[in-house]
Amino acid sequence: METPSGATAKPDHQRPERPEFWDHRFGQGTTPWDAGGVPQDLRAWVRTRGTGSPPRVLIPGCGSAHEAAFLDALGWPVVALDFSAKAIETARRNLGDWKGRLAHDDFFAHEGEAPYDLIYERAFLCALPRRLWAGYGERTARLLAPGGILAGYFFFSDEPKGPPFGIGREELDALLAPHFDLVEEREVADSLPVFAGRERWMVWKRR
Repeated sequence: METPSGATAKPDHQRPERPEFWDHRFGQGTTPWDAGGVPQDLRAWVRTRGTGSPPRVLIPGCGSAHEAAFLDALGWPVVALDFSAKAIETARRNLGDWKGRLAHDDFFAHEGEAPYDLIYERAFLCALPRRLWAGYGERTARLLAPGGILAGYFFFSDEPKGPPFGIGREELDALLAPHFDLVEEREVADSLPVFAGRERWMVWKRR
């Protein structure tokens, strides 16, 4: 297949905007972004929450769904979403008999059970090619209730190749500041090698 310029287009399994790219990696077991468990900052943040009604949670790009299982065990209603069929298969094996919902869906088309109280970000934004970032902030805000929270890990890097595709601080502010206020931020102590020294735990509150 050729592009209009005459250059040969990459096959779908080499294009990270396509589910086939992620199907290939989950099928091969090539998942360096997968911690195999629940990261420290999420555990710590959950402990700071009060005893009110459990938040309704969306996890886009859920991958292996370790965090989905953790939040479900706390009694939080969770929708774990991924557009890769192989990721969904992996998540289903890890989740077993759980009370949440596993959705084979595209985040940018998802309506589901919105509005949510919490969207958890873990290696989703940095999995997207940069040309797809423009709609991330608006879409996230639309899926959250007013006062809802976007919490998770954001990968900062100026390395041109990816995934993971690193973002600059000004770029992230441009995506999120029109809809959110940053209420918490800190360095990450238990990063995987692919993210080490370049990610931060952040909590953003929807206005």
